[in-house]
Amino acid sequence: MIAKDTAPFSAADAEFDIVNVSRRDFLKNLALSGFVLAAGFPDALLADAAETDSELKKYGADAMPHGWVDNPLVFVAIAEDGSVTIICHRSEMGQGVRTSLPLVVADEMEANWLQVTVKQAPGDEAKFGNQDTDGSRSTRHFFMPMRRVGAAARHMLETAAAAQWQVPVNEVKAELHRVVHPASGKSLSYGDLAIAAAKLPVPERTSLRLKNPAEFRYIGKGNLNIYDGRDMVSGNSQYGMDTRLDGMLYAVVARPKVLGAQAKRFDAAKALQVPGVLQVVELPSSPLPADFHPLGGVAVVATNTWAAIQGRKALSVEWTDSPHAHYDSADYRKQLEAAARQSGKVVREQGQVDQALQAASQRVSAEYYAPHLAQAPMEPPAATARIVNGHCEVWACTQAPQLSRERVAKWLKLPEERVTVHVTLLGGAFGRKSMPDYLIEAALLSKAMRGKPVKVTWTREDDLQHAYFHTVSLERLEAGLDTDGKVQAWLHRSAAPSISATFGPDSKHQMPAELGMGIINLPYAIPNIRIENPEAESHTRIGWFRSVSNIPRAYAVQSFVAELAQTAGRDHKEFLLDLLGPARRIDPRELNDSWNQGESPLSYPVDTGRLRRVIETVCGQAGWGRNLPKGQGLGLAAHYSFVTYVAAIVQVVVAEDGKIQVPRVDIAVDCGPQVNPERIRSQFEGACIMGLTLAMHSEISFKNGAVVQDNFHDYPLLRMDEAPGEIRIHLLPSDAYDTPLGGIGEPGLPPIAPALCNAIFAATGKRIRQLPIRDQLMPD
Repeated sequence: MIAKDTAPFSAADAEFDIVNVSRRDFLKNLALSGFVLAAGFPDALLADAAETDSELKKYGADAMPHGWVDNPLVFVAIAEDGSVTIICHRSEMGQGVRTSLPLVVADEMEANWLQVTVKQAPGDEAKFGNQDTDGSRSTRHFFMPMRRVGAAARHMLETAAAAQWQVPVNEVKAELHRVVHPASGKSLSYGDLAIAAAKLPVPERTSLRLKNPAEFRYIGKGNLNIYDGRDMVSGNSQYGMDTRLDGMLYAVVARPKVLGAQAKRFDAAKALQVPGVLQVVELPSSPLPADFHPLGGVAVVATNTWAAIQGRKALSVEWTDSPHAHYDSADYRKQLEAAARQSGKVVREQGQVDQALQAASQRVSAEYYAPHLAQAPMEPPAATARIVNGHCEVWACTQAPQLSRERVAKWLKLPEERVTVHVTLLGGAFGRKSMPDYLIEAALLSKAMRGKPVKVTWTREDDLQHAYFHTVSLERLEAGLDTDGKVQAWLHRSAAPSISATFGPDSKHQMPAELGMGIINLPYAIPNIRIENPEAESHTRIGWFRSVSNIPRAYAVQSFVAELAQTAGRDHKEFLLDLLGPARRIDPRELNDSWNQGESPLSYPVDTGRLRRVIETVCGQAGWGRNLPKGQGLGLAAHYSFVTYVAAIVQVVVAEDGKIQVPRVDIAVDCGPQVNPERIRSQFEGACIMGLTLAMHSEISFKNGAVVQDNFHDYPLLRMDEAPGEIRIHLLPSDAYDTPLGGIGEPGLPPIAPALCNAIFAATGKRIRQLPIRDQLMPD
């Protein structure tokens, strides 16, 4: 028997490996070991399904590499003492996924949550399905697969009990970690049934009976604390930075400040004189585009991180020139403005925009600027690697264990099966930890140190200066209103370097995924619409950021709508609802957008009725229209992203010296069925704080190709005295658990900045058209 413990996966996890092992043999082996993995699905069934659907366009989890897995052999184990282990195959970065997905399994299998242990899966896409924890997809994509995992386990246990009592299986029922036979009063614990259940055939997916939502114990209740919350608040959780291995060495890397530069020559003599410094290692640079490659540079390896940092300071490195050495944020903004004032690539066209603008009674135009942003997670990137007998193990706070595995294997020239990536807790990520460059650094340094374990630590300065930054953007909007104040024409030009530029040097236009974040899928009932995407060249690594392009788009569009309402002399809320038009379901394909957050347009149409409801809800809850003292205002914004509908109202107080206070924020959310309402509220509360941070303070700027900011003194987070006095989250109820779920992690962010800026306008009459706000409200 394998004892249950909290150690990370290692040799014991071979018990979960079903690759190249027949199901029968696997179950037999498990029974011998005292474990039951409840049920599984025949490979042939999976293969048949894949073949049938192979010619159909795939959406959601089906479209992700390796899609989803709902095989309980992979996810569930029951020990003879009745304790249940459930595998979480997504990365926990504060969103609560190590609670939400296992509780779905536990609920369906009628497990007692107090007898459940959650274990983190290593990166293994073939075994677990897609493990990229991004795009607000984890619960959205895996809710139904995890329900089936739990239901299959329950079915196996009930069948085992019925066989033992020699009664029909429909006469028994699983209830809170036991199977009971009401007619006789008999009952058996899950531990009693574990071995017998292991010998049973696996139920087919189509035969499973999912619970009626009225039977749920945990789903939708919000009655469970976060699984590892106690460890987190007591300092017992293991983050990437906490990894400790026997004989471990510590490293930091001096990287080129300008993208594309390389170490021309370096002098390590003084660095090697620092006590504790063992070796200085040059890391290879990669040609552009940046891709997920490490930046290269010079690493200092020491007996502790502090010595490594001091050694790096003592290094003398001369860097080569770079084609991006002249990147300057002020100059680049002028280039974006010039690009946005010219016609660009048309990505959506409806009606006759030019004619409608010419015929308009009033024409309004405005430009909105949003700078580069750094994810700045509280835990900067950190990874530890060890190479033994041609096998590399990496421990890291990563959102992408499978991609990391693949890239580490390539850099080390090892077969993928000789690389194991252990996922620790993530101390925040916000997209940064989807890129595996820091894991590759650790692996290369372990190789250079003859396989010894090496931990690479990114300091705060490293993280802020060498991130994959959120793109800078210039959004230019123009509209024409008729004599009744109704919008008849809408022109939006979005100029921003694309994430695709990180992977292709000639990528100067945004990808469909980026364009589908708040501009092409504009849901307004306007007869004439044109969306253009002028060229924009990238000079740094552009990457994923929480909510991605929805941030600048929501800021621009929702600010512009408020400006149009003011021009028309109308109430903002009523003007916005009129723009949305009657409740209707829009197929995104009609808008020339086939992306739709990667989800099927049939399952996930853009539902303006749901957007109207969150607007009306938040206005009702926040008291929209109420009188406020001078210097105070309410601001409204609404946005659809990651197939969730969100509206926010920010109340602001602007003092005479320009200082901002936010007494209250109301946020209404329609994300469809809710698995864990408390986690949803937490996500939106966090998004509110982060959104205010971005709006008020955040900017990464470049001078001579290098990032200007280097720590929280010049890239500050929201302070406690700036935080809202109250954040009220209003979840629109839904118990239709057979309908699609919306995303949670990211949709809370986009409406915050425009709602704040609209509130500032209501309080002061000053329109904020560039972020961050910083000192724009200071008296002249």
